[in-house]
Amino acid sequence: MKNKFLICVLFIIFFVGFTLSPIQAREGGDLSIAIGSDPESLDPANAESSPAAMVMIHSIENLFDMTPEGEIVPELAKDYNISEDGKEFKIYLREGIEFHDGEYFDAEAVKFNLERLLDEVSPFAFLIDQITEIEIIDDYTVKIHTDEPFAPLITNLSSHGFMGMVSPQAVEKYGEDFSTNPVGTGPFEFVDWTRGEEIVLERNEDYWGDNAYLEKVSFKIIPEDSSRVVQVETGEVDAAMFIPPRERNRLLEVEDINIIEESSLRTIYTGLNTKVEPLDDVKVRQALNYAINNQAIVEEIMEGAGRPSDAPVAPGTFGYAEQDRYDYNPEKAQELLAEAGYEDGFETTLHHPVGRYMMDETIAEAIQGQLAEIGIEVSLETMEWVTYLEFLSEPPEESEHEMYILGWGNMTGDSDNGLYPLFHSSEWAPKGFDYTYLGNERVDELLDQARVTPQPERREEIYEEAIEIIWEEAPWIFLHSEVQINAVREGVEGLLHHPREYIFAGEAYLEDN
Repeated sequence: MKNKFLICVLFIIFFVGFTLSPIQAREGGDLSIAIGSDPESLDPANAESSPAAMVMIHSIENLFDMTPEGEIVPELAKDYNISEDGKEFKIYLREGIEFHDGEYFDAEAVKFNLERLLDEVSPFAFLIDQITEIEIIDDYTVKIHTDEPFAPLITNLSSHGFMGMVSPQAVEKYGEDFSTNPVGTGPFEFVDWTRGEEIVLERNEDYWGDNAYLEKVSFKIIPEDSSRVVQVETGEVDAAMFIPPRERNRLLEVEDINIIEESSLRTIYTGLNTKVEPLDDVKVRQALNYAINNQAIVEEIMEGAGRPSDAPVAPGTFGYAEQDRYDYNPEKAQELLAEAGYEDGFETTLHHPVGRYMMDETIAEAIQGQLAEIGIEVSLETMEWVTYLEFLSEPPEESEHEMYILGWGNMTGDSDNGLYPLFHSSEWAPKGFDYTYLGNERVDELLDQARVTPQPERREEIYEEAIEIIWEEAPWIFLHSEVQINAVREGVEGLLHHPREYIFAGEAYLEDN
């Protein structure tokens, strides 16, 4: 069959292998997906990355879900209502649902999970940290209380995987080992995890919804871009994520391979530790931004599979406000360095992962080369993903990082998710994801205000001011937003590619030839 090139635009769902003639779905079969990084955990209480979320959504479900079109829909919940003052959220639950261990999902389980996410200081506790009480009305109704209106709460409860409902009994049974023995309600059950190699899930035969077609889904951990490409090309895996742009055009000509591109809300950046010299000087941070040629990185390294950043959140995010870009200007960069007292440059270290983001290692090398042009000598340090996260997750007084490459995939499409965990001073590591330690009081005030403001138009105005300040403070080298490129072999149908950067196999099947 002639190869097909499918483009998945933001919030548009595509199914692989679309044809005009009906295809007979086949029950059974195993599906293997190559991903670039090993999850750090499969427990919503301490997971913190998209690879973890992609695995978790197959076995652990949320109260609500977000469609590729951005609509919030019930999942384990069936309905909800909000009080007039915006401080009470009554959630009605589906009945008759069982966890994979046979225990029932009910209001007690919801209370347990939400309190656990808050009490154990989950990295994503910021999504629900306005909750003051979780009241059980009856077996299948809970009422969530907040002191102030909390505009993004229902949206935040849809955050894939990280707000997932797990079996309270299994948490008690496994203790600290629950992160490698997750028990949820989803269409697939966890079976096995060989660190650095493979995670295996099997079909949940007692699923409350429509049973999955597939018998098994395996996630193969393959950090090297070239290896993922080879394995999908040879049929060793059925799908591969994060295909390098340079391989895209070649794979388009390969028989039995489909290429799927999807715009996403993921922003890639180089974070700057604002508590260490000379990165504590805003002029130095701005100079670094002027020294990086984002357009060249997108065009030459990513071959157009991205968009240079003009805000700390990607276009399509609620609250996005376009700023004047830090256009490539090495002369301006050198002027700012001289004003800051670093006319001869300085030495620094850039830490980065490999295989986690599109062309991450090559981009790190480009940053090294471009900064060298203005006298900044950059040493590159490559780290394995899980170790990398642990390295960054230190309080400022114990931090050892200076510059680091990371990405943030907005899970809700709201600037609360895109800004609060990365720039609010309450989210400094190790509690949260702010490894820059910026600590701007006005930004804190604005982000807090946006959370308790119910009017969408006013929230957008608040986020616009916050974004302007963040852009001026330059705690990042603002790089680009990604276009995800995935490859899937012919014969795999119904595989969902979501702009929140995951592949979901809940309705996937193998074509019956």
